Parts: sequence; C-alpha cells; structure tokens
Amino acid sequence: MTVLREQITTSLPIDEAFGFVADFANSMHWDPGVASSKRIDAGPLGVGARYLLEVRMRGGVAPMEYVITTFDAPRRVVLAGLGSSVSAVDDIRFESTAGGTRIDYVADIRLRGLLRLAEPFAGRALARIGRAALDGMQQALAARAAAAAAADVGIAG
Repeated sequence: MTVLREQITTSLPIDEAFGFVADFANSMHWDPGVASSKRIDAGPLGVGARYLLEVRMRGGVAPMEYVITTFDAPRRVVLAGLGSSVSAVDDIRFESTAGGTRIDYVADIRLRGLLRLAEPFAGRALARIGRAALDGMQQALAARAAAAAAADVGIAG
C-alpha cells in the first residue's frame, strides 16, 4: 500500500475548482498518467457516478473504473478506482482561502495480483506519478483561472 498526500492551491473559487476536479471525466486534462477519461453513466454528478479511465502503465494502457463514493460539494469527493493490477481510493478535499481554494489530495494506491509483490519497492515511482498528477492539476486549474480572468477583462473592457 502506498499513500500519497499532496496539497495545491488555485485562485479559482471553491465551486469552480470542485466542479472541475470532482468530475473525473476531466482527469485526462490534468493527469499525465491518464490517456483518456469519460463518464460511463448518466445523471447528476454525485455518489455513484462512474468513470472509465485508460491509465498509462508499464509502457501500455490499462482500463480502470472509478466510482464516486462520497460527494459533499464543494468540500469533498472520494473516488474508488479498480483496475486489473491496481486499486486506488482518491480522497480530495477543498477549502476556501482568501485567494481561492486549497486542495488536499490523498491517494491510497494498492497493487493487485502478482504486482502486489513489488509494492514495497514501488513507493517512489508511485509518488512521482502522484506528484506529476497534482502538478498537472495545478497547471490545468491555473489555465482555467487565467481564461476566466481574461473573459472578465473582455466583459469589463
């Protein structure tokens, strides 16, 4: 088991940050380890929403299905993911700050099958993957904030 704990900040208001991150169909826009992501059910965003991600692993791409298990908009979303060789629980918390939003991201990643034997040695690699995902999230949120600011200037100008 590897538990990753990361924190980022964004100038986006909490509702916008939550809406973008909680909808895991957007994960391909911020996580370089995700080749594609899509919602595979219908209805409002909330508990039970399901996503299919194509995750880059060991030089290939493997499917992982995620489901929202906890949804407390705009403060917290928890997603459980399951693939053939890995399972994950992503617990993402949002807090309003004076300048925008702080996001606390905890991922509990467990290798499955024969890969489970390599888990004690995989911690650093998984930590690098997690940090890359959060760096990508921060960049995607910054780009959204910049686009919103530019749109506001266009409206005001």
